[in-house]
Amino acid sequence: MRRNNLAFGARIWVLLGTLLFLCAPPLPAQGTAADQEQTSVNVSAESPDPDPLSTMFPHLETDRLWISGQANFISQWHPAFHSPYMGPNSLPPQAQDATSRVLTLFTGLRLNDTTEFLCDVQETAGHGLGEALGLAGFTNLDVVRNPLLSKAPYVARLMWHQIIPLSKVKVSSQRNPLSLFRDLPVRRWEIRFGKFSMVDFFDLNTYGSDSNFQFMNWTAVNAGTYDYAADTRGFTFGAMLEYHDRRWAVRFAEGLMPKVANGINLDADVGRARAENLEFELHGTIFPRREGVLRLLTFVNHANMGSYRDAVDNFLAGETPRPEITAHSLQTTVKYGFAANFEQPLNDWMGVFGRWGWNEGQHESYAYTEVDQTLLFGAGGNGQRWNRKLDRAGIAFVSNGISRDHQTYLALGGSGFLLGDGRLNYGRENIVETYYTLHVWRGIYPSFGLQHINNPGYNRDRGPVLVPTLRLHLEF
Repeated sequence: MRRNNLAFGARIWVLLGTLLFLCAPPLPAQGTAADQEQTSVNVSAESPDPDPLSTMFPHLETDRLWISGQANFISQWHPAFHSPYMGPNSLPPQAQDATSRVLTLFTGLRLNDTTEFLCDVQETAGHGLGEALGLAGFTNLDVVRNPLLSKAPYVARLMWHQIIPLSKVKVSSQRNPLSLFRDLPVRRWEIRFGKFSMVDFFDLNTYGSDSNFQFMNWTAVNAGTYDYAADTRGFTFGAMLEYHDRRWAVRFAEGLMPKVANGINLDADVGRARAENLEFELHGTIFPRREGVLRLLTFVNHANMGSYRDAVDNFLAGETPRPEITAHSLQTTVKYGFAANFEQPLNDWMGVFGRWGWNEGQHESYAYTEVDQTLLFGAGGNGQRWNRKLDRAGIAFVSNGISRDHQTYLALGGSGFLLGDGRLNYGRENIVETYYTLHVWRGIYPSFGLQHINNPGYNRDRGPVLVPTLRLHLEF
């Protein structure tokens, strides 16, 4: 099985490498400013994009139905890196590769101008490097962190979406798998109920939220401190209420928490386990005609979470052979946090963005990843500047940290659901990620990415880790 996986991964690397070589934008020729200006005029006048479609097949012209699909293949590799020791949840230091895939069918039915129903079916397979262990900012968002889960297709989203208009003035809206409406009232309430992912709607960012086209690291796509309610695959059952106005919006969602950390089964007893999520979205102009966005987020989780300090105290008292975060009776504890993200376009094709996040770090990381503080700055854009408007490129720097109690727990040999080197020489986990995504033809998007990770798992004794990535994304 391992040999087959290596062969499959090698084939994807060869295929995508060939596509990248054949379709890469040519370097501009050196010449006078007049020559370059004339070339630019000729390109725009004589060479319009012969195929404006961004999907393999045109979508249905009726706006009452939505049917589309996507396939995302990610192949990653890392060379051997320095590691004087390793624990049960360490990223293996030997060179290795891994390939994952996610297939999704999006469907929707719009009943009228205010009501629609959405249903998405998904299938995931493959693996992540080290089975997604040993990194707080793991390198592949598509990886399901439990390799024992069934590979059968499952319902990822199933929701009712209701619009309550508060004004007659409408604005145009880009139809997508999460909203089929072509226009929406400027002032309105929106209600969603059913199965969805919190990060379908919270902590979004134009330049850093889409692992199909943009960054792939968990903490570059979402705030690592946002321990949002989700099962192992990233979905929950919940209800969400949004209010939208011209320059601002606010959304609130209540969702189910998993029964155990990183568990596939959700706890339906909302008196014992639940999550509240609240976000304000503000639109404003700093640069002329360049509207920026600021999002302010807070969350409160109620679940059967252990305390790092209690786990350490129990170990020091001789009650457990090592610190064990799950060694407690059934209880309800509270974990809360805050996050902010901004995006600011600089011109028609490029912008900058950033995130900051913090959570209280006393109770165990439960649903997303083991990060208690995070800071990110990055830039992203499309290829319009070099006449490839459907290409995308970006670079980001992320710095993640954990609380003192969390550090002590790991240093004494404790393990979370992602981390556990057996001991710890603490240092912030610093990540640089860059990518370039090509639009080859219609819905075919190969891309190359590179990640560099210092202090993997917050451990100065290990690493650094270099992770080249090839991705093939297909839009149907």
